[in-house]
Amino acid sequence: MLGTRRKRLKELSFNKMIPNILTMLALCAGLTALRFGLEEKWEPAIVSLVIAGVLDALDGRLARALQGTSKFGAELDSLSDFIGFGVAPALLLYLWTMKDAGPIGWVLVLLFSICCALRLARFNTGIDEPDQPAWTKNFFAGVPAPAGAGLVLLPIILSFQIEADFIRQPFVVAVFIIAVSGLLVSQLPTYSFKNLRVQHRFVLLTMLTVGLLAALIVSAPWLTLTVILVVYIVTFPFGARTYKALEAKANAKPNAEAGMNLVEEIENKSAD
Repeated sequence: MLGTRRKRLKELSFNKMIPNILTMLALCAGLTALRFGLEEKWEPAIVSLVIAGVLDALDGRLARALQGTSKFGAELDSLSDFIGFGVAPALLLYLWTMKDAGPIGWVLVLLFSICCALRLARFNTGIDEPDQPAWTKNFFAGVPAPAGAGLVLLPIILSFQIEADFIRQPFVVAVFIIAVSGLLVSQLPTYSFKNLRVQHRFVLLTMLTVGLLAALIVSAPWLTLTVILVVYIVTFPFGARTYKALEAKANAKPNAEAGMNLVEEIENKSAD
């Protein structure tokens, strides 16, 4: 309509814009990884995606801490995630080795990108579901996009440490692509670590661990990243087990309450 005006972004303080700025930086890092990939500079490409992952982890937390969450920020974050963790890893793998597999190689990297897009769409539509129990916020359904990008790039990361031609074989990389693509769209409960709380007695130990991890990343970045990814994979069965236990506990509580109500009704009828 002629009389209507386009909606404009609300005026924001600079502090509340910081999360969106971090998202833009993450997007730039993801696109920079593509540039390094086209130049066959694989190590800088992976470093760029790691930086994108760190920025992606920070922007949401800062948005909640600064009360700067918005629909605009959520949409921008989703688009940045798809470029950085859905498109960039797929093209890096294609340029690295999957182009040697011909059309099948292209189909497989497309599969990963599509599964990443579906995973992000499912996450976005599930954010506002009001009927979800509070404890489900500690879990993701499937592997999140940044973790999926890290897992699917594991062959490239391993190639920096092991001089073996088989790691670069298309059929080996294809196994990673298919497995990670399935994890992205699966219903496997995985830990989100978003609401992780550190108890008072473990604060100093946590700070020490973070400092040690930072030192390891500087001195042996690829080995440290590999260990982190392997440890993350090891958490899969524990996450599924914890989720099932909490789900069983939550389902048992309504049944117990219903049983108590039934007993009360029978006792009241007997009294009458």
